[in-house]
Amino acid sequence: MVKNRIENLLLKVKSPSRYIGGELNSVVKDKSKVDVRFAFCFPDSYEVGMSHLGMKILYSLKNKRENFWCERVFAPWVDFEQLMRENDIPLYALESLDPVKDFDFIGFTIQYELCYTNILNMLDLAGLPVKAKDRTDDMPIVVAGGPCVCNPEPLVDFIDLFIIGEGEEVNLELMDLYADLKKRGCSKKEFLEAAAEIEGIYVPSFYDVYYNDDGTVKDVVSNSSHAPHIVRKRIIRNLDEVFYPESFVVPYCEIVHDRAVVEVLRGCIRGCRFCQAGFIYRPFREKSSDTIVKQTKSLCESTGYEEVSLSSLSTSDLSDINETLTQLSDYTEKENVNLSLPSMRIDKFSGELMEQIQKVRKSGLTFAPEAGTQRLRDVINKNITEEEIIRACRLAFFEGGYTAVKLYFMLGLPTETDDDIRGIAELAEKITDLFYSNPNRPRGKHIQISISCATFVPKPFTPFEFEPQASEAEIKHKQKLLLDSIRSRKRINVSWHNYRVSILEAVLAKGDRRLCDTIYEAWRLGCKFDGWDELYRYDLWLKAFEKTGVDVDFYAHRARAYDEVMPWQHLDYLVSKEFLVKENQKAREGVTTPNCREKCSGCGVSKCIGGACFGKDKS
Repeated sequence: MVKNRIENLLLKVKSPSRYIGGELNSVVKDKSKVDVRFAFCFPDSYEVGMSHLGMKILYSLKNKRENFWCERVFAPWVDFEQLMRENDIPLYALESLDPVKDFDFIGFTIQYELCYTNILNMLDLAGLPVKAKDRTDDMPIVVAGGPCVCNPEPLVDFIDLFIIGEGEEVNLELMDLYADLKKRGCSKKEFLEAAAEIEGIYVPSFYDVYYNDDGTVKDVVSNSSHAPHIVRKRIIRNLDEVFYPESFVVPYCEIVHDRAVVEVLRGCIRGCRFCQAGFIYRPFREKSSDTIVKQTKSLCESTGYEEVSLSSLSTSDLSDINETLTQLSDYTEKENVNLSLPSMRIDKFSGELMEQIQKVRKSGLTFAPEAGTQRLRDVINKNITEEEIIRACRLAFFEGGYTAVKLYFMLGLPTETDDDIRGIAELAEKITDLFYSNPNRPRGKHIQISISCATFVPKPFTPFEFEPQASEAEIKHKQKLLLDSIRSRKRINVSWHNYRVSILEAVLAKGDRRLCDTIYEAWRLGCKFDGWDELYRYDLWLKAFEKTGVDVDFYAHRARAYDEVMPWQHLDYLVSKEFLVKENQKAREGVTTPNCREKCSGCGVSKCIGGACFGKDKS
């Protein structure tokens, strides 16, 4: 039994509580009484995975069914992985401590491209062949979902099927199908054929890819009568009625987001042209205030958390946000629960909102202008003005008593110039001056502005999917220019992400299935936890690119023509390519698109769902 074999080893590793299970609200069942066992794998550390809301939802959803048992699996950190391999301990699930190779399903949620090598590593650690073609009928079905599967092609050699879109309904349909076919003794191929007929299921082995002489994709064609030519994503239409957990598993150790989380809406009305989530999660749907309050109370009472976060892409766009916060504050104040709104739009920041979120504890203040000038903010369709940024900061300094602000920007955006980079510094300086113009600022206090700059990565299903990523030399120039442009060095701190991580992210995000060999080779060379700076091995990735004949510039630094067939073009995320082309053209002209509440932009979603996205709010 795994438990007996790991007890002595845990004293040798960091954070042993990651590996033992038994947390509050974890679900343990009698495996002899369940029909389908699902190993839910998060291809990153326990602290990251346990913070992920989607995993919490699907874990509870599956376990609510008596005949299903869903267990959690996380990528072991390098110290414990070494001990597992030295002592022949296979990858196991936390609830039962059983090896995952004994389960019916192994399911990965893929949130970030830099987790791809971890998927291979976890399959290998489980004692399974990493390539789907090498796994036999008596081995688990390997599935994957999450935002990254909007372009699953770089992973198709390793995954049996992908779940496209939102998972609450389709996961249960898939497991019900498996339970039925398992009883009838059907083969893996028969299961995959039946699964491919479920809307939202993509079985990559049922599709062939053809290429042009220049290396671009010519076509993706179904090779099975069971597989549709186009796979349409699944969506949940009513968030008030869809399943939501009444409790979360509460870890023994501190995790990245150590709090209760209530999802308040899905989708986004804004249409920022760089934001993949804003497009692939359409249509926009909200929960009612009553549902949000009910779920908040349930989670806080069942977990004991003293902080609750209202989660979404843009929480302040909830149509009745003030009423919701008023109802919530009656509960949170009484119970001394801190209320967090992590996704707040600058143009929606108000004194009333600020008062609500400060009632228990004052959280940090974070805004995302994304670009330093109004010209570039119009290009990316951010739809906020400098006046709105300054107004929000004045409100925070003069009425809220804040002395620290974090600002998020991107470097390397399409059409970006040196003046746009200088604009970041100028905006930060204006905010600094604004603070010191406050006659009532706290005595002895100084402002601290933190500027965080990410390298822009063009992503599929966005208007910027056609754009190239800036080169390393260009990004280094922009970083130096930004530092040289800042006068108030003692008041303004600047940080940025590792550019070489962004290169890999761009290659994997826009790649095709020829990259499967590259990912396999990188993993074989020792790549894993690529999203962690201390473990990222760019030198090994370069070796993998060279050995497999992959040109990084072809995937990351090449502009795409509007009529180019994208590797993901056989997947339908409801937003039309024609709309993405139109938005890219408008970006080039510096023309903005109103948010969806102001005017329907004709993205194609309403046509696909058979009605308006907003009901009475939409004309």
